[in-house]
Amino acid sequence: MEKVIFHIDVNSAYLSWEAVCRLKQGGTVDLREIPCAVGGDKSKRHGIILAKSLAAKDCGVRTGEPLTEALKKCPSLTVVPAHHSLYRQYSQKFMDILKEYTPDVQQYSIDEAFMDMTGMEKIIGDPIAFAHKLKNRISRELGFTVNVGISSNKYLAKMASDFEKPDKVHTLFPWEIQTKMWPLPVSDLIFVGRSTQEALHKLGIYTIGQLAATDVEILRHHLKKQGETIWEFANGRDSSLVESEPEGNKMYGNSTTVAADITDEDTARMVLLSLSETVASRLREDGQKAQMVSVSIRNTDMKTVSHQKVMPAATDITEEIYEAACHLFEELWDQEPIRLLGIQTGKLSSERGGRQMRLFDNTDYEKMERMDQAVDKIRKKFGKNAIMRASFLDNPKVEKQKNKKN
Repeated sequence: MEKVIFHIDVNSAYLSWEAVCRLKQGGTVDLREIPCAVGGDKSKRHGIILAKSLAAKDCGVRTGEPLTEALKKCPSLTVVPAHHSLYRQYSQKFMDILKEYTPDVQQYSIDEAFMDMTGMEKIIGDPIAFAHKLKNRISRELGFTVNVGISSNKYLAKMASDFEKPDKVHTLFPWEIQTKMWPLPVSDLIFVGRSTQEALHKLGIYTIGQLAATDVEILRHHLKKQGETIWEFANGRDSSLVESEPEGNKMYGNSTTVAADITDEDTARMVLLSLSETVASRLREDGQKAQMVSVSIRNTDMKTVSHQKVMPAATDITEEIYEAACHLFEELWDQEPIRLLGIQTGKLSSERGGRQMRLFDNTDYEKMERMDQAVDKIRKKFGKNAIMRASFLDNPKVEKQKNKKN
């Protein structure tokens, strides 16, 4: 059966949610209809544009740029502070509607999700017609608009939802790739940042179609693993599943906005190790093991990408989670400066039985578990800084962050 995957993306989420909230409270100005942006404290690192209206975009305001630069381009720009607790409330209402139609909903970020609608035609009718009904219901009941992308896999569905905005439904099925996706510039391909774009241009590759037709060995030579990954995506290939979390099966995650942009792999790995330590210790504290690991990267343009993998066995071992995170990072990173790194784990299990052994796997998992437990005991008794990895010493970019359990 041909899969039917939806990707639903809230249009200018933070700004839309601010606008809806203010109108409900009696406001007379719709922030979406004036030059407006959601930003942070100008005196801190978060003094950047988080979301903008179409009118602000027309003035040249870009997501991720400093507020000072945005105000030079648009002196009349209305800047409102971010209210993340409010955004979580609207995000939950958004997700609740999606889950009414299928249990197979994967929240990809606070303002977007995938839905596996395969085999649902007898209930919803034509998927494209239903997508219009879904986005109209969200607009009618919640007050903000969304884009819906439809395809047979997650990647193409996400590409489709990024076509013309706002309040649109687009399809990008495999048979439409040649006409809808291949003529686009390579920069439109998800996971292709400025550095990757420049590398592709040096190879004479300017469109997604040219990338798809390039010998994959050439791309591997110049871009390593990422070259193969974007070649697969340019050809519309993606085998990842819509990974929904059962009710009550929480996810353990941690992320950090770094003090200075990360531009080298060694520093990124140290940050991932720090994140892995805090996530793994939280899992052990709650008697949980995770089989799914996900890594998120946000660059200086506020573009966020994430990738996940399911491990052979559930684990709470720091080193295993770290190795999985590094593998995902290598596939994701396009050499753009990194502002935020995050790790999230899921597919949780509280079973404490032994793991299924694999052929040629000589790893001493029991020894690794004992080492983690010893570190946990020392930190619990003497404080979290009582024992620290040598690689973390005197490195200002690697800062311990408070765990978040979501």
